[in-house]
Amino acid sequence: MSKRVLPVEKNQFLEVEFIDLTHEGHGVAKVEGYPIFVPNALPGEKATIKVIKTSKGYAFGKVVELQNQSPVRVEPVCSIYNQCGGCQTQHISYEGQLDAKYKQVTEVMKRIGKLEDVVIHPVLGMENPWSYRNKAQVPVGELEGGLVVGFYQKRSHEIIPMNECFIQGKENDEMIQDVKDICDELKIEPYNEQTHKGILRHIMARYGHFTNESMLVLVTNKVNFPKKDELVSKIVEKYPNITSIIQNVNNEKTNVILGNQTFVLFGSETIKDKIGDITFEISARSFYQVNPTQTKVLYDKALEYANLNGNETVIDAYCGIGSISLFLAQKAKKVYGVEIVPEAIEDAKRNATINQMTNVEFEVGKAEEVIPNWYKQGIKAEVLVVDPPRKGCDEALLNTIIDMKPSKVVYVSCNPSTLARDLRVLEDGGYETVQIQPVDMFPHTSHVECCALLILK
Repeated sequence: MSKRVLPVEKNQFLEVEFIDLTHEGHGVAKVEGYPIFVPNALPGEKATIKVIKTSKGYAFGKVVELQNQSPVRVEPVCSIYNQCGGCQTQHISYEGQLDAKYKQVTEVMKRIGKLEDVVIHPVLGMENPWSYRNKAQVPVGELEGGLVVGFYQKRSHEIIPMNECFIQGKENDEMIQDVKDICDELKIEPYNEQTHKGILRHIMARYGHFTNESMLVLVTNKVNFPKKDELVSKIVEKYPNITSIIQNVNNEKTNVILGNQTFVLFGSETIKDKIGDITFEISARSFYQVNPTQTKVLYDKALEYANLNGNETVIDAYCGIGSISLFLAQKAKKVYGVEIVPEAIEDAKRNATINQMTNVEFEVGKAEEVIPNWYKQGIKAEVLVVDPPRKGCDEALLNTIIDMKPSKVVYVSCNPSTLARDLRVLEDGGYETVQIQPVDMFPHTSHVECCALLILK
């Protein structure tokens, strides 16, 4: 069998017109049906591009010169946008971003889910789509003898120096810069990935959007290091109202940010924040949604789709720290949550206690194992809620849902493709997808969350 001859070659210059946008925000052009993905290009634009990489099924290119501009193209507000890997769609107007995310959801529902007639609502966006993130974590490096902080350059581990990030909360931005300056002043050595030497790996800041409580996390390569006490004193002097200063120790050769050892250097082990009327305690290692404004929009939609009257038993699979569980518990008779991460279940139990909610129970384990065990014990849910990781639901859990036959399933998803795949399985198992509500949790990125309602036919 002869090897396929590609219609383009590496380093070739081409005149193309872009016809689509990928879920990563790349423009799509085609040559003889062969797709070329090009960052910073938009549908309807014509350009001269250079092919920089080819493979059997597609190529990557870069824009050399634009011949025309899309009406939704805007100038990015961030000066390092084209270098930094944090945002993907700042070059698109916000309305254009919402339209692109709506198109992304509708296309995967048809292509992967084979769902032609499901109601997909317009994406719920933000009134102000800037400064929304309540957590920032940045690597620390060295440049010209001084410390630098910033995000990694796209597809590399080279730090792009950053003074401010337009999607981060201003409080976290300022704290990270100030702490970097204090560490620089005290000559605290940055960690070096190649040599595995140095002290400071990452600086993390968390901020309670509704409580104004703040946490600083210093991720270090070892427990003890010179001038540690002086560093803490200077941070407290600069931020006398800081709630918590934490040291996390990670001495592994890894890309994972946090290690297993955590110490309180000042103040409390946690900070608090609220989503709606529910209070959450957040530790350095807790998973907590980074956009509290849109999280409430998403959870309110999940609660609306559940349509509880106070007599239902609800199961929350992949419950995490119990955030959706506690929202549901406001209206349900009983909520059972299951999560495979033990620390998350401890957080969930603590959050239930803080909110004086006695109608929730949490258990550690795999949802596909725990839920059938509950079923054998006589625990049957009228409503089942899932909020899985990006890879979607485990196949065994989907089969459990089909066997258990709750009258209603509310599926919260951070990945439209795996959502579409799982909806197809549930549809084939006797459910009907009634409606899907996309929510823009992460403006200026390619990510979109969805909340889907299914009913048993």
